[in-house]
Amino acid sequence: MNASDLIAADLERRFGGLARLYGVRGAARIRAAHMVVVGLGGVGSWAAEALARSGVARLTLIDLDHIAESNINRQVHALDTTLGQSKVEAMRERIAHINPQCRVNCIEEFVDAENWPGLVLSDLQPDGSNTAFIDACDQVKAKTALAAWALKNKACFISVGAAGGKRLAHQVDIEDLSVVTHDPLLAQIRSRLRKDHQAARTGKMNVMCVFSREPVTKPSMVQGDAEFLNIPEGDSLPTSISTQSDGSLNCHGYGSVVTLTSTFGMCAAGWVLNKIAA
Repeated sequence: MNASDLIAADLERRFGGLARLYGVRGAARIRAAHMVVVGLGGVGSWAAEALARSGVARLTLIDLDHIAESNINRQVHALDTTLGQSKVEAMRERIAHINPQCRVNCIEEFVDAENWPGLVLSDLQPDGSNTAFIDACDQVKAKTALAAWALKNKACFISVGAAGGKRLAHQVDIEDLSVVTHDPLLAQIRSRLRKDHQAARTGKMNVMCVFSREPVTKPSMVQGDAEFLNIPEGDSLPTSISTQSDGSLNCHGYGSVVTLTSTFGMCAAGWVLNKIAA
């Protein structure tokens, strides 16, 4: 058996279970797919992990951020050994141990309305076939630009809402943006698409989203916390342990748990895998 045969046999052992689930043709489409993940934080890192473990041929990973110690509670690539490393490179190194045949393109940029889709156009198939996009970033303008482009180009695309301030993984769901509830981030995207991008005001908007029906838990100091921490009455929590919101819609602002961020990422990856296979 030559080297190429050994590689093929190894990949079959690793990813052969997909054919028993999606069928031979569906699994072949997944194995040939190109997936683009925008944002490699608590959601996007898990989505990229799931796609790599499903044997996809190509992954384009987009994020300008670097791994910090505060990421360890919810991001799959955040370890003692990766602190300070760029998120895309840490994910690339991880994927090499999961699916060495996967071609990983790392783009160290934040997506915005000006640079999208130029960041990826040269890397896409002309007809967009066998390509899917996961929006796992948390910036309103970027998410709006991604969704508007996907609508215009009829791309296989799913946008992920805010996982911050949520605790109950079993309340995560996937629906059209028009009927998403309990998600202030996606509500802003819906409003902007309708106002600025002529998205449908009634009926389906044709933008699929991962979201949770659980109401957002706003950060607050629970009664008794100050006493437990021996903080004098009237004093505030130290900055290092403060649970007060920074006013943003992301996980850092609201607080987060890996059971939610990973569920969001897995749901997004599962949706695009099913679309590509079908």
